[in-house]
Amino acid sequence: MIHTEDTIWIAAPPERVFDLAADIAQWPTLLPHYRWVRVLEENGNQRLVEMSARRSHIPVKWTSVQRLVPEQGRVLYTHVGGITRGMEVEWRLAPEDGGTRVVISHWLKPRRWFLRNPLAAWIVGQFFVKSIAGRTLHYIKRHAEGNPINRDQEPLVG
Repeated sequence: MIHTEDTIWIAAPPERVFDLAADIAQWPTLLPHYRWVRVLEENGNQRLVEMSARRSHIPVKWTSVQRLVPEQGRVLYTHVGGITRGMEVEWRLAPEDGGTRVVISHWLKPRRWFLRNPLAAWIVGQFFVKSIAGRTLHYIKRHAEGNPINRDQEPLVG
């Protein structure tokens, strides 16, 4: 089982953070490591999306079903395409100390034999997933707190 968890505290109300976390179509304009997000289908609080980001200069892409559960402060994903097909992702947002605690959890029980190798699991989980999720939280925090970034001046490392 591949499991990662990233957490951050953001000095902004949960509603503001949820809006940024949920509006993935805008991520490429907000998050410098995101190359593009294409909404393929939308039905209420559920979307089928194709996403592409970078880990350093390495491009990655996947297809996910996004489910919004605003009354619970949760954004859920199931990866339905790409190397991480079958991955479950949960964003949990909760009020804390006048701001918002955000936790992103990723779980993948590898179906593909080559991902069952400990080194491959580390590469997928730590090198790619954890790095991209950590950067996503960092930039969501900056935008939620009113300190947006200049995409063209941000490095791709990390």
